[in-house]
Amino acid sequence: MLNNKRRGLLIILSSPSGAGKSTLSRRLMKWDPSLSFSVSSTTRSMRSGEENGKDYFFVSEEEFSKQVADGEMLEHAQVFDCSYGSPKKPVENAINHGEDVLFDIDWQGAQQISNSALQEHVLSIFILPPSISELKNRLEKRGQDTHDIVKKRMEKSWDEISHWAGYDYVVINDDLDKTEAKLKSIVAAERLRRSQQPGLLDHVRTLQTEFEKHNDL
Repeated sequence: MLNNKRRGLLIILSSPSGAGKSTLSRRLMKWDPSLSFSVSSTTRSMRSGEENGKDYFFVSEEEFSKQVADGEMLEHAQVFDCSYGSPKKPVENAINHGEDVLFDIDWQGAQQISNSALQEHVLSIFILPPSISELKNRLEKRGQDTHDIVKKRMEKSWDEISHWAGYDYVVINDDLDKTEAKLKSIVAAERLRRSQQPGLLDHVRTLQTEFEKHNDL
């Protein structure tokens, strides 16, 4: 009998700030509650409404540096004078138990994960905005940052967009519902990737044995 247990995917969503990756991440997790979100460690200050251990693990620079030095980070990067990183152990455990892990990270983190020992399980998707003016409009409308921070995010946006070709899939988020539907289709298809189904080899061997028995009749 075919063993349907599969390996988990590391689903990476990246985009310049304001292109919609956080909203799309939440929608994917609502669509499939079995998806777990990779909670990053960060040295930035906690924002209003955020919860330690749920939104981020808020740590000091000293703690973060120690985690990196001890090899406990799957990826890490410096963004706007703050450090961000993904703890490695929880991700490895999830993958081995057939659970998908969702990452909302920038291109630097995506590149590190794609080059890691877990690279065969990576599904990377880059979200592009429909236009630069719309990107700026979204950043201003969400009201999370000061004018100076919005300006910095806009200045950084092209550097982030320039790495689009390093991803498995690229989707233009000009309509949130349509983009969500595309992401669902991508995830559903990638779960059937040959490398994600360790039971296939045994199944093929069983078919071969059956075939040889039939030929003997």
